[in-house]
Amino acid sequence: MLTYIGRRFLQMIPVFIGVTILLFILRAPGVLPGDPIKLITGERAISPALYNQIVKENALDKPLYYQYVRWVDHLFHGDLGQSYQLKRPVSAILIEKFPNTLKLALVAIIIECIMGLAAGILSAVKRYSFWDVLVTLSTSILVSLPVFWLGMILQIIFGIKFKQWGLPYLPISGMTSSDFPSWVHYILPAVTLASISTAYAARITRSQLLEVMGQDYMRTAAAKGLTGSQVIWRHGMKNAMIPVVTYLGLDLGAMVGGTILTETVFNWPGIGFQIYRAILSRDWPIVMGAVVIIVILVMIINLLVDVSYAFLDPRIRYGRVVK
Repeated sequence: MLTYIGRRFLQMIPVFIGVTILLFILRAPGVLPGDPIKLITGERAISPALYNQIVKENALDKPLYYQYVRWVDHLFHGDLGQSYQLKRPVSAILIEKFPNTLKLALVAIIIECIMGLAAGILSAVKRYSFWDVLVTLSTSILVSLPVFWLGMILQIIFGIKFKQWGLPYLPISGMTSSDFPSWVHYILPAVTLASISTAYAARITRSQLLEVMGQDYMRTAAAKGLTGSQVIWRHGMKNAMIPVVTYLGLDLGAMVGGTILTETVFNWPGIGFQIYRAILSRDWPIVMGAVVIIVILVMIINLLVDVSYAFLDPRIRYGRVVK
């Protein structure tokens, strides 16, 4: 197991290097619009002496490879730079915002696991029934809806219209307020964030379970006298879960790093909304620092997903199949 984990960890190194090189090239002077000195100092006029001082402090007069090595060295020392607009260390900003995004992502992944797996199992077990058609139709609709549009529709219906009709309504923005318990604020953004992922999880679960249900060992288990639920849970789900777990693991990483649209629509004070604001103001240290942290988290989640394969399917042993 340790050998497999070590090998997977080594495979993460070139991915990290490639991402950092791409990020650094994008923020290099002349690649994207905007003078980095003006972004650092704001629009106020500065003297030539101060301009040259800022250039030297940020090594902007050095070759690009030198700037890259310097930036990576700062990364390994926990220095993600300082925000141009907020005048604060990027690490402090991300530490403040990351828990909010993580909480939202965890609530969304719980919704996805419960609803997606339940819908997929129901659709597979009740194949060609009304429930199968309902799940297929609803998931087809969900995967075609833009997240930001769905979020605004939910805000209009459950936040604005319900309030106008005198019905219990839900908060449409922010993370806390005096009118609602804090957990109520998670409902709409978490449902929005989990909507498309739940539809895909249901589809993958259905297709994998249908494939497994046609195997000989499933018929053998039923012939031994096991009930239908025992056959499904003891034999079917365990063998059908590898693609599902792969998708859920990758989706958790995507949720942690890809909540920009959802957090922006609901004014959620997380990393996604902070990245959106940083992009608008061209505050590249925040964008680069957030992307680096997100890439590291996604790679760690992918590693955990790979390790989980050996526990879900005993035929798999550290990257090979035992025959």
